[in-house]
Amino acid sequence: MDAQERIEKARERVVEALSKNMDLYGVTPSIGRLYGILYFNDGPMTLEEMSEALGMSKTSMSTGVKTLTDLKMVEKTWKKGVRKDLYRVEEDWYETFSHFFCIKWRKSSVMNQAAIERSLSELQAVIADERTPDELREKAQRDVARLEEAQQYYQWLNRLVDAFETGEIFKYIPR
Repeated sequence: MDAQERIEKARERVVEALSKNMDLYGVTPSIGRLYGILYFNDGPMTLEEMSEALGMSKTSMSTGVKTLTDLKMVEKTWKKGVRKDLYRVEEDWYETFSHFFCIKWRKSSVMNQAAIERSLSELQAVIADERTPDELREKAQRDVARLEEAQQYYQWLNRLVDAFETGEIFKYIPR
């Protein structure tokens, strides 16, 4: 096996591993392969180049690039004299993880906090209603206590997300 073949084999091993693990980011293995191809490319690529490299349609590449762009794993770039859109990976994996973590967990936190607030309001109304039987009032009070604990968790999670967004996390866990 010559040096070129060894390099390609080494790259393919990593691209395959990336494609299998991209479900952590909520993307398909084919989008993971796209990320891997972009990662190992020595410069930005056009949709046509990606399509050729992966043997997939330009439409699929466009969809994959949009997904990776939304996750801030890929960014559009330009090169003097090139009219077509070019894309490159965000090579700072710490930054990529931070963006992904913040996007996903902030969205989850906001959605869950809204549900908790609404449920707390409904439960408080049940507790305050004089017609509510004691056993149901106690059940509602237990649920309120559980949800208040959940609120504390989401407050902590928001502080953690803030630490990632500001980069403060790297004071405690250096790169």
